[in-house]
Parts: sequence; C-alpha cells; structure tokens
Amino acid sequence: MNKIAIIPTLLTLGNAVCGFAAIAYAGKIGLADNPAPDDFYLALSGWLIVAAMVFDALDGHVARLARSTSKFGAELDSLCDAVSFGAAPAFLLLRLGPGWEAPLWHQALAVIATLYMVCAVLRLARYNVVETAAAENGGGKRFRGLPSPAAAGCIASLAVLRGEVAHRWPGLDPVAVRMVVEVWSTFGALLVALLMVSRVPYPHMTKHMLRGRRQFDHLIVVILAVCVLAIIQDLALAVIFWGYVFAILAQTAWERIRHHEPVAIQH
Repeated sequence: MNKIAIIPTLLTLGNAVCGFAAIAYAGKIGLADNPAPDDFYLALSGWLIVAAMVFDALDGHVARLARSTSKFGAELDSLCDAVSFGAAPAFLLLRLGPGWEAPLWHQALAVIATLYMVCAVLRLARYNVVETAAAENGGGKRFRGLPSPAAAGCIASLAVLRGEVAHRWPGLDPVAVRMVVEVWSTFGALLVALLMVSRVPYPHMTKHMLRGRRQFDHLIVVILAVCVLAIIQDLALAVIFWGYVFAILAQTAWERIRHHEPVAIQH
C-alpha cells in the first residue's frame, strides 16, 4: 500500500470503528449499573452510525482525489459497510423495540432485525457485482434499491429521536415518543429492508454533491437540509432520512403510473 492510499484506508476503517462503537454502546442499554440513562446510549449509538456514514462518504471521494482507488479499497469498504450499515443498525433495532415484557412483539422485531441485516449484506454484494461495473462504464447515477447507508440512517434517526427529542422538547411526552418509535421501528425497518433489495431507483446523493458540476438545484437541496437541521435539530435526521425514502418511493410510483411501465435504471 503506498503512502497516498493511507488516508482513504483510515477513513474506511473509521467507518467500521464507528459501527462497532455503535454496537458496543447499544449493548449497554438495559444494564443496571450504567452510569448514564438508556436514552443517552440510544442517541449515542444513532449518532455513531451517522458518523460512519460521514466516513463512508469521504473515503471514496478522497481516494478519487488522490487517484488511489483500488480493488482492495472497494472490498474493504464493503466489509466495513456490512458492520456499520448491516450489523449495527440491526442490533440497535432490537434495542429500539420492546423487550421480553412483550414476547411476541420482541420476537417479531428480532426476525425483522435479522431480515434487515441479511438484506443489507445482499444489497452490498449486489452493489459490488452490478452497480460498480455500471459506474465504471459511465452509468451509476442511480442506485438499484435503497442504499444501505440511507437505510441505516433511518434506523439511527429513530434512536436519536427517542433518545433526545423528548428531553429537549418539553411539550412531548417521553412515553408517547417511546411508543411511537417502538411501533414505527418495527414496520419502518421492514420497509427499508425490502427497499434495499428492491429495484426502486434511488439517486446517488453523495456523487451528485461531491462530483461533477455543482448544479443550482443541488445547492438548493443543501440549503434546505441545513435549514431543517437548524430549525428542528433532533427531528431533522428523521425528516431527512425518512423523507428521502418516501419522496423517491412516491416519485417512482407516480412515474410508473404515468408511463404505465417500469422506470429504467441507468447502467
């Protein structure tokens, strides 16, 4: 490995470290001797998954700038993604839902968490085989299926929502917030798991933002995202990630209804 490839590799490994740390802190939830409340560990685990997304977005961009992209880097990136966007969100999902006080619900959530992890790994494998080759041939403007980082962000945003919002927004009932998150985490995780292995075309947001000409509409999207973050703060993650999921899903459904045919994915 030459010196110039060290920085992209460290960024990729930072992705895996954040994912592992998210699992470690989520594992503290429910322990009697914790120095901090469970909500703190929930929110911290969610933010660590978001941090893994930042590392994941930066490593490839830095490698391209340094002209040090390689097969090794691509394989390492997928392995780290499997930890941060597969195993970590699936484990966090188990902590978001009810425990063994509701055995049937907990077992159903365990099945969905397992399905989520399996779909994330399949999604990463399909990306390596199909979409990487498409990108090398000049395509790759859209993902086939929901990207695994976006799916992980959906789960992470629910952890942050439950861990921080009820405490920072006095008008919200913490018990009500917990119930909403428990219900939606179950059905929402099932939805994003299936979307990962679907053929719904999702735009490659980081490629649009970090590569090529900066178009005016991209600038507007960034400004709107910053405004959302500034105004609603803790709610912003849920709005951004789930908004991305449902906005593209609705757009795809509308295009298929209007044209009466499947939407083609560029290769």
